[in-house]
Amino acid sequence: MPTYDYECSACDATYELFQQITEKPKKKCQECGERKAQRLIGTGGAVIFKGSGFYQTDYRSSEYKSKQDAENKSKSDSTATKTKAKDGAKTKKEPAKAATKKKKES
Repeated sequence: MPTYDYECSACDATYELFQQITEKPKKKCQECGERKAQRLIGTGGAVIFKGSGFYQTDYRSSEYKSKQDAENKSKSDSTATKTKAKDGAKTKKEPAKAATKKKKES
């Protein structure tokens, strides 16, 4: 839901209201109570899409890409080190099984 700006022509107060798009503009001023409030025409908010497939992330500068690659590499290196440490801790030596010979009964 968008936020709309309002201005009262009686007291010159400006304020914002969070309303649905289909809702009619409010007339009553929140400050003075007069029915002289008008909805102002706003510029709207910017939408930023994050993730691959969007203009902002697809056309980054080469400097940004090189820094991102270096960061990703350092993360993968630290993950590999942690995995090796965990694998080393998990390995156990199994006890040797005692060899038992059955004696033949005569």
